[in-house]
Amino acid sequence: MDLSEYARRLDDRLDTAAYTDVDASANGLQVGPDDAEIERVAFAVDAAGATIEAAAEADADALVVHHGISWGGIERATGVTYDRIAALVENDIALYVSHLPLDGHPDLGNAAGVADAIGLAAREPFGTLGPVTIGTIGETARPRTTAALREALDGFEGQPDDEDAPTRVVDAGPDEIERVAVVTGSGADWLDEAAEADADALITGEGKGKVYHEAREAGITVFLGGHYATETFGVRSLQSLAEEWGLETAYVSHPTGL
Repeated sequence: MDLSEYARRLDDRLDTAAYTDVDASANGLQVGPDDAEIERVAFAVDAAGATIEAAAEADADALVVHHGISWGGIERATGVTYDRIAALVENDIALYVSHLPLDGHPDLGNAAGVADAIGLAAREPFGTLGPVTIGTIGETARPRTTAALREALDGFEGQPDDEDAPTRVVDAGPDEIERVAVVTGSGADWLDEAAEADADALITGEGKGKVYHEAREAGITVFLGGHYATETFGVRSLQSLAEEWGLETAYVSHPTGL
């Protein structure tokens, strides 16, 4: 498949253009010639030296990631930025990035993947950011305790495997949880919106120090499943989509533990 055609298909499917004015990430094709042909695509959460090396070892023609290398533009190709671009060019690997579009997509997105994993139904867009949304909100099939929902989140790919319960919890909501909001990665800033939407709980990846008091004052339980661990779902979905389009694929797992 032509690289430009592949990038166009992803842009269209993810509605990339809708996020242009609200996302610091340069979404879409960040590195690569438009006229290249691709047969094998690697997928990873982050574009980093280790994942680019793994993509090269997998003989990939392109690497698709959630976190790319251009945030607000690249003023100088030096240091780590140079090393990453050089590794991509030297190994003839194109880089395609989808940050917020891949968080909020109702079917392929990270929040959608988390919602699928815990069985949320009657889902609606959530996590307002300007004219777009980056999360989802829905209902559990039956009321669930904090412990039961935490158990459902424990074991996501990339969580520490040496802890009894890797998901951190601020248990400040009702005893039975039914309405759950999800904003993956660093989504604690949407706690107020969750409260306004009558959510019993907010699931995200990581929190800021203030989330403890904010959750208690709002009466909402907050689950922190890990930034990396809550954001593997989107690139996994794009991997399946690439296979539907006839491309060979490889998945690069490189958990950060954060």
